[in-house]
Amino acid sequence: MKVAVTGSSGLIGTRLVAALRADGHEVLRLVRRTPRTADEHRWDPQHRRIDPALLSDVDAVVNLAGTPIRPRPFTAGYKERLRSSRLDSTITVSEALAAAATADPGRRRALLSASAVGYYGDTGDRPVQEDAPPGSDFLARLCVDWEAATRAAEDAGVRVVHLRTGLVVGRDAMLVRILGLVFRAGLGGRMGSGRQYWPWISLDDEVDAMRFLLTADVSGPVNLTGPAPVTNTEFVRRLAAAVHRPAVLPVPGPVLSLALGEFGRSSVLAGQRAVPAALERAGYQWTHRDLDDAFRAALQRG
Repeated sequence: MKVAVTGSSGLIGTRLVAALRADGHEVLRLVRRTPRTADEHRWDPQHRRIDPALLSDVDAVVNLAGTPIRPRPFTAGYKERLRSSRLDSTITVSEALAAAATADPGRRRALLSASAVGYYGDTGDRPVQEDAPPGSDFLARLCVDWEAATRAAEDAGVRVVHLRTGLVVGRDAMLVRILGLVFRAGLGGRMGSGRQYWPWISLDDEVDAMRFLLTADVSGPVNLTGPAPVTNTEFVRRLAAAVHRPAVLPVPGPVLSLALGEFGRSSVLAGQRAVPAALERAGYQWTHRDLDDAFRAALQRG
């Protein structure tokens, strides 16, 4: 296949590009800076500009572009960067794919576009499949609009998959990097009540699921999560065991809320018991079904 990838320099994009090439696919990397290699091609999502020829003969686009969500307060300016970076990039590739599909309707095309389990808002301990309604907080509303930004491609007959990713467990993943340092210093513990669910997925399975979805007969939302989501208490307990440190210093909810504001309330103290029903139905086979196994893999290699 010929596959274009946006956001290819990030943690997931870097691993995905390497995996796609190992599979024998031709990969185009869409970058916003001056291209440095033959596989890089410039685009300007901020102004919704892209050379129509770039996507005219691709079989699929994997859209991972967007300002990273960091553990920091959601200021008005930061919210706007999160929103515009996602919507502008998604609308740009969606409209370009729609134009390509209209010009050449005989070619089957797919758009795998990033989203997040934050779509559901805080769901407590209720298991959440892909048909669950959206939440109402900022991240949930952002995900709703992010997914709607693929409408042009979908209307043109492109198979669209919304990648609702959970917490990625990998050596260079921000979550593992930050918590690993905290726990190695002996300062880790549950966050808030610890009862909130943290849906996780190993970096290996995040990438392999995307490779699977490039050709699987699947469309619409797909929860990219492991089959066994755990509570925050269980997550930090297992991470502490993996780095051979105790998890005895809980962080009170009010402290997290004060320090991180809306981010802390919606992304740390809240959670989703999201389960990968669509992947299960499609027959995907996980490399890491168990969180302990995922932590071992993450701490052994990148």
